Amino acid sequence: MKEQEVNKARAVYYKIFSNFFVYTPDINKYFQLLNLIELVKNNSLDEYSAQAFENISNKLQKDSNIVLLKEYDDIFHNPQTTQIRTTASYYDEKVESGKKRVQMLDFLAKTKIRRDEKRFSEYEDSIGFILTVLSELAFLVSEGEEQYKTLQHCMFSDILNEFVDELSKAIYEHEKADIYKDVIVALLSFMEFERLYFGISRAKPKEVIKEEVCEEVISKEELERRARNKAAKAAGAKVQEDVFIASSNEEI
Repeated sequence: MKEQEVNKARAVYYKIFSNFFVYTPDINKYFQLLNLIELVKNNSLDEYSAQAFENISNKLQKDSNIVLLKEYDDIFHNPQTTQIRTTASYYDEKVESGKKRVQMLDFLAKTKIRRDEKRFSEYEDSIGFILTVLSELAFLVSEGEEQYKTLQHCMFSDILNEFVDELSKAIYEHEKADIYKDVIVALLSFMEFERLYFGISRAKPKEVIKEEVCEEVISKEELERRARNKAAKAAGAKVQEDVFIASSNEEI
């Protein structure tokens, strides 16, 4: 397969997974996701991801995104279930808005990609934002913008690869996970492909440091962000998928 085709395929995979980690009530985006899943399930990376995409396709409703949105809420937002954190900083330092977010901001400064804070309230090192950016970068590389080759390598190696396994384990074991169990199987298969593509190894598990008292350090900025999210939910609003000020990847 030619390099251009590989990168277009990588962009599609990243786009599929970003749709599972960025809340969007847009039914047209949901139908696009269903079409992409149909595209890759017959051209999967291995037998495990093929079966996973087949299961996802069977579980997702063809005319409504209610089931998917309900499971998303139960896993990531429901206060009555296990809370899953989704930022690289949390898995790195057990704090929100830490070093990994700073790294992501440094990477983004080398591109025209920016987070639209009015439409996407999660941080730049959240899994949904990272997957969306990597989809965009893979697409740009496929279009001949080779200056982003090193950047996507660094973003994968230094950020996503460092926490994706731990996050995936937490989601797979979540008491409300059903569709997301298969999403995680497919995601981890793709992560192995990406490690081969970039020539890097799986990140070593972080040492667990036992402390008598272990409390999360929450910054003033994080408290304000949570308050905004709470207010948005109370008003019936939801985080949307459009996280860029400008994006060239709409046709994928």
